[in-house]
Amino acid sequence: MLRRMLDAILNSDTFDDKDYVGNKRLELSGQLVSLLFEDLFKTMNTYAVDRMNKNSDMARSSPLDFSQLIMQQDVITSGLERAISTGNWDIKRFKMHRKGVSQVLSRLSYMASLGYMTRITPQFEKTRKTSGPRALQPSQWGMLCPCDTPEGEACGLTKNLALMTHVTTDQEEGPLRNLCFSLGVEDLSLLSGEEIHAPGSFLVMFNGLILGKHRQPQRFANNMRTFRRSGKIGEFVSVFVNEKQHCIHIASDGGRVCRPLIIADKGRSRVKEHHMKELRDGIRSFDDFLRDGLIEYLDVNEENNALIALYEHVDQDGVQRSSITHIEIEPMTILGVVAGLIPYPHHNQSPRNTYQCAMGKQAMGNIAYNQLFRADSLLYLLVYAQRPLLTTKTIELVGYDKLGAGQNATVAVMSYSGYDIEDAIVMNKSSLDRGFGRCIAMKKYTVTSEKYGDGISDRIAKPQRDRDGVLIKQNMRALDEDGFVAPGQIIRNHDIYVNKQTPKVTNRTPGTALTDRDYRDSPAVYKGVDGETTVVDRVMLCSDTNDKLTIKCIIRHTRRPEVGDKFSSRHGQKGVCGTIVQQEDFPFSEKGICPDLIMNPHGFPSRMTIGKMIELLGGKAGVSCGRFHYGSIFGEPSGNADKVEDISHTLVKHGFSYSGKDFLYSGILGHPLQAYVFMGPIYYQKLKHMVLDKMHARASGPRVLLTRQPTEGRSRDGGLRLGEMERDCLIAYGASMLIFERLLLSSDPYQVQVCRKCGLLGYYNYKLKTSFCSMCKNGENMAKMRMPYACKLLFQELQSMNVVPRLT
Repeated sequence: MLRRMLDAILNSDTFDDKDYVGNKRLELSGQLVSLLFEDLFKTMNTYAVDRMNKNSDMARSSPLDFSQLIMQQDVITSGLERAISTGNWDIKRFKMHRKGVSQVLSRLSYMASLGYMTRITPQFEKTRKTSGPRALQPSQWGMLCPCDTPEGEACGLTKNLALMTHVTTDQEEGPLRNLCFSLGVEDLSLLSGEEIHAPGSFLVMFNGLILGKHRQPQRFANNMRTFRRSGKIGEFVSVFVNEKQHCIHIASDGGRVCRPLIIADKGRSRVKEHHMKELRDGIRSFDDFLRDGLIEYLDVNEENNALIALYEHVDQDGVQRSSITHIEIEPMTILGVVAGLIPYPHHNQSPRNTYQCAMGKQAMGNIAYNQLFRADSLLYLLVYAQRPLLTTKTIELVGYDKLGAGQNATVAVMSYSGYDIEDAIVMNKSSLDRGFGRCIAMKKYTVTSEKYGDGISDRIAKPQRDRDGVLIKQNMRALDEDGFVAPGQIIRNHDIYVNKQTPKVTNRTPGTALTDRDYRDSPAVYKGVDGETTVVDRVMLCSDTNDKLTIKCIIRHTRRPEVGDKFSSRHGQKGVCGTIVQQEDFPFSEKGICPDLIMNPHGFPSRMTIGKMIELLGGKAGVSCGRFHYGSIFGEPSGNADKVEDISHTLVKHGFSYSGKDFLYSGILGHPLQAYVFMGPIYYQKLKHMVLDKMHARASGPRVLLTRQPTEGRSRDGGLRLGEMERDCLIAYGASMLIFERLLLSSDPYQVQVCRKCGLLGYYNYKLKTSFCSMCKNGENMAKMRMPYACKLLFQELQSMNVVPRLT
């Protein structure tokens, strides 16, 4: 360590980069839970010993039952439950205080869940304005996805694993250490300082500890790698020869990221065609490739000793073919799961791919049926999901083609109506009638029946009817005879879905039965949108952990797209629906094809999403010839991405223009449009942001009890606040009556009685119909005045603190 320190002072190139991926370790759930368990287990032992010592003082006739001592304290269960439910890992024994270690899995769509599984969360806080850790590290190649990171404060800190990354776990050290010594490592304790640092000899470091030195480092490394390839030592052991620092690093510890590569002998791949045939026939598996030494796992450090080619058959510029040691399995594995959905991502400007990774997780899809029974608080389903026409290899690997989250829309790129400014989309009404973009929102409402002890609990009452059997209250029409709402019933705003009643007094003398009079109504009322048809999907009865009856109602709402709903293609091109136009007014092609969406052409120049254009071409060719086209990243040489040239060939063969442009007629005037229009299918996703969930307005409405001002927030039907800054603008305009109206009349006007003599607030006596001042004890000098109620409240609160505000 001292040598390294002196080295760093003399030569700053030898500095370690703490953002380099090879210097990082990932903590997996097993490690974290084992730390927590160790702490709780030791705590439990201490408790048990303490109780044992206490009990041993007392003389006892019965034999000591040690299991009772352990069972009395529920240390381990409660500790694990607490840590996992709050996400706080507070382990004083290991000086560990972390928040947000466990997180709730997002179940919005298949992609959201899958993307969550590969997430890597940093341990330092996001607030620091650090640019170093946020930058894209070159060493991330193949290990962490370069695109998939959130926008905003966690940008570049929260990362995601790439497609084929493996995170290592700890391996036993003893046998490896013995192997090193038998391969010619000289023990450190037997050497003098002069011998250790003799030129040409390399130090051997094993998991950060010095084992000794070796005179022929390259031979030692080759021997270790041969052992690894033949399966004599673990496949994730890494051997890295560091020429600069004259040492060999051997690592078998957990938390390193590594990935598989094909081994090449002098640039020739060890994996031959007969191996691939065996794989296709199901005779050979991935593990067999590993065992036979055709493939091996390299971590980030060992990659620096390797020379890796992208493809075997492509000649690299200026690189001797004989010096290539490994070949990539497939270049598309540098991306993660979510970024792998994007077609032709290598033709897009890079931030667009990053935006799409965020939006791919918000897209609505279909969810496997068993998922519905988990009863999430909110679930969105797309009614008619399709698989993308232009697909990628990743899509097939993760099964996105079986569980898509979008629809193939025919898009015309042209300006239309002026309602498509700033990325807005013009939609075809007939497409919406046929089910384009239609979705189902499922919302869960939970009601718990409380228990109050002594056999007293809430009860579910059946709906009250009069003598003729007609419901007394009209908002109980959705209820069944058992007091729960019935599945399949239409439920409207302010309807009751569980007719619950609560006992008025809970601490009665035991033995007295409760009558109907002893209960008061506390029903669960559905708050919905007026004029929308919502249906009860399912009602589930279960008991929670404390054995209380829990009623879960899932309420279903089918929504069709409306103005303001958010859509996005797979290229970070998000936009809201600007207007919905009748199909008669839509432009149509010579073949009679009418687009589903019209997108403004100004979305292309500054965004440079050329991948979207190629997707349109490929989709159009795919529809014409009946074959799914591919657009995997860097996939052109391996045939995993169709070339534009070939796509244009197909289009021409089927009677289209090579450029994807069509000859359109105006739907309004009926004559041909002056320009050819770029038109074809693009995969569009409906995102979870919908107007119905965000729209909010109010006139007069509920007020806060304390200040008598309008409530705040959409959920409480709140008002829109005119804040300090808005007030400043109105003052600058000199609009005094507008300020007066906003800040007093529309908020909390109140009339007070003020004493002219002492300047304090009085009151109005309704019996004598006169005002009265409590301070002067008479009502002679009283005046009426209007002020905000909050102002009156402030004066009274000041008076309660012995500060006297006088109004003059």
